[in-house]
Amino acid sequence: MPNMGLFDSLAKQALGSMLGGKGMDGITEAASSMLNQAGGLEGMKAKFEQAGLGEKFQSWTSTGDNQPVEPSQLQSVLGSDLVQSVAGKLGMDSAKLSGLLADFLPKIIDQLTPKGQIETNNPSSNDLQGAIGNLMKGFLG
Repeated sequence: MPNMGLFDSLAKQALGSMLGGKGMDGITEAASSMLNQAGGLEGMKAKFEQAGLGEKFQSWTSTGDNQPVEPSQLQSVLGSDLVQSVAGKLGMDSAKLSGLLADFLPKIIDQLTPKGQIETNNPSSNDLQGAIGNLMKGFLG
């Protein structure tokens, strides 16, 4: 069995390099900030529904396959100001962040809703770290 401490460390290093050196704490803080500014998972769901993308968000919280989202769609739903603010916190370009969000946000939300529904509107930092850590293990494993 591989050493999970070593694996976790490698996952965090890989994530850190993708995020301009900010690592797990940076992405957790950014995800938390983004969710708070959106009004939690319910608020984000409402934003996607208002933009005509409710089915995409619903697929992320359900137990089925996640529908993909384009970076431009996320930018439209979340707003340029929010994306730029989070990108600034991470020390990266907002276009790069939009691309990463398009890849990872559906998976993060999927991880935060394992029973196919929103049970906690405002996930804790520990919940976010766990979801992101699980994604990195899947990404690197």
